[in-house]
Amino acid sequence: MRTLTRLAAAAAASVALALALGGCATPDQPAGGSTDSGATAAPELTGTLTIYAAASLSAAFDEIAERFEQLNPGVDIAPISYDGSSTLVTQLIEGAPADVFASADENNMQKLVDAGLAAGPELFATNTLVIAMPAGNPGGVEDLADLADDSVTVVLCAPEVPCGAASQTLLANADVVVTPASLEQNVTAVLTKVAADEADAGLVYATDVQGRDDVESIVPEGADQVVNRYPIVALDDVENAEIAAAFIAFVLSDEGQAILAGLGFGAP
Repeated sequence: MRTLTRLAAAAAASVALALALGGCATPDQPAGGSTDSGATAAPELTGTLTIYAAASLSAAFDEIAERFEQLNPGVDIAPISYDGSSTLVTQLIEGAPADVFASADENNMQKLVDAGLAAGPELFATNTLVIAMPAGNPGGVEDLADLADDSVTVVLCAPEVPCGAASQTLLANADVVVTPASLEQNVTAVLTKVAADEADAGLVYATDVQGRDDVESIVPEGADQVVNRYPIVALDDVENAEIAAAFIAFVLSDEGQAILAGLGFGAP
């Protein structure tokens, strides 16, 4: 009996050891790879990915793309096309080739869906507006009402661009009427003019002024009530659908969300 007991104990110990070893995960697995050591490993992703993304995502998506390539050595992400979401959607509808599109608002994403080019976009981030001024605030801007002063030079995004639509809503909610010196096609252009001291103020996203020492900013009253929600989608019938899906999954993952949060984006 003692011999059988010792054999049974040894067998149980062997099973426990095998289960413990089988549960170990391998770090930095490629996106889409299996964490189950007993399952067949997913094939390595290979190919090129083309991404169109809103201008306000440039810093975040550059970092996300670099990390995704590190995790998937067989994937090459082409230089990302950044611009105003409305401009990018127009290009895509006219036939520009892309695998993934990330918009700074839901309205422009809906244009792509309505054109039959994509389905099932997912929200991955949020953003709000700030008033940006050149360093030193030479125009003495303190709140939204100051933007209506004829002595203050203001630049805004065009109304069809997400930052422009949000700016119009923010100003209307505050009952402030602004005559801008120019209307820009993306938020980067607004910030560039402000930073170059070509304007006293402009409305840009909170994420755009992060880490900048050539501009300063004010969070205007009511900014938290005007929230841009960012959707992302893989275009239909793309050549690299598997890579596109893996990239979107990474943007939505804890690591992707941490990168976005670190650059000032809100949760979806």
